[in-house]
Amino acid sequence: MRAYQLDRFESLDGLVLREREVPQPGPGEAVVRIHARSLNYRDLLIMHRRYPVPGTAGVVPVSDGAGEVVAVGEGVTRVAVGDRVAATYFPRWRDGRFAVEMVAEQFGCTRDGMLAEFTVADQEALVTIPAHLSYEEASTLPCAGVMAWSALTGLRPVLPSETVLTIGSGGVALFALQFATLFGARVIAVTSNDSKAELLKRHGASVVVNSSRSPDWERAVRDATDGRGVDHVVETGGLDTLPRSLASCGADAHVALVAALGAGALDAPALGAPTTIRRLYVGSRASFEAMNRAISHHMVRPVIGSVFPFDEAKDAYTHFAAKRHVGKVVIGT
Repeated sequence: MRAYQLDRFESLDGLVLREREVPQPGPGEAVVRIHARSLNYRDLLIMHRRYPVPGTAGVVPVSDGAGEVVAVGEGVTRVAVGDRVAATYFPRWRDGRFAVEMVAEQFGCTRDGMLAEFTVADQEALVTIPAHLSYEEASTLPCAGVMAWSALTGLRPVLPSETVLTIGSGGVALFALQFATLFGARVIAVTSNDSKAELLKRHGASVVVNSSRSPDWERAVRDATDGRGVDHVVETGGLDTLPRSLASCGADAHVALVAALGAGALDAPALGAPTTIRRLYVGSRASFEAMNRAISHHMVRPVIGSVFPFDEAKDAYTHFAAKRHVGKVVIGT
């Protein structure tokens, strides 16, 4: 089979296409033919050695993918040959609270991921994907989809008529917009240009603030809530935008911190309202399955900006790193 692997780190030159043996399933394992994969910012961080967990030399990268089960090992009951599946971000996190030891095992980082024609995984790390989604659409779910779902359903679930603030037009932000709208919430989105603003409105944003025209965009957000502030923030900008997100919050707001990167600083005005900040680590298999039930029931479709052929995986990385995409960047067959 063909598989990309990270022979060297620090640059895209280290991503090399190799020939490997098709993996065979051991007891409790399944082999999946991967039909599509999607990129996340963590894939760039791993490549450039900026991810908190060091990548293993020679690892097949990318955590997110979807495909078809083609072989199962002894004792497998969760999946069967022919099932359409995706893998969880943390293979060992099935349900309940997150534990630090779960970090040690991650697809595309410490163990082979999805940028190959086949992969092998423990049956407990696999979930069935919604029937109405293509493999390309389903490949966007394990990280960005579950992250957005966890942000809105975790510590303090979003309620109808509450206001949710999203930042940007990447995968997590768009999933958050779709899910918040599904829950009956009002969404205020911040973006940097008009074309992205139109897309956000098409997907349900009630108000879109253009940060290029309004650098102090927290004022526009508060104006859009008649000065009260938002109830929830899905903070995908990291520490760079966190001060303005906090300044947009109303009393007892909840901020789901998706990224903790950047060099932002908090001052007294930003911390004016009592606010809960929660750092997210994607979510469990149970969260993934709950999200899939909602996606299936409401026929939600992920937003995909670009699909690259498998042979052009490096071009997909370059396009993704340029940060000009909207929605998810997918690598197909």
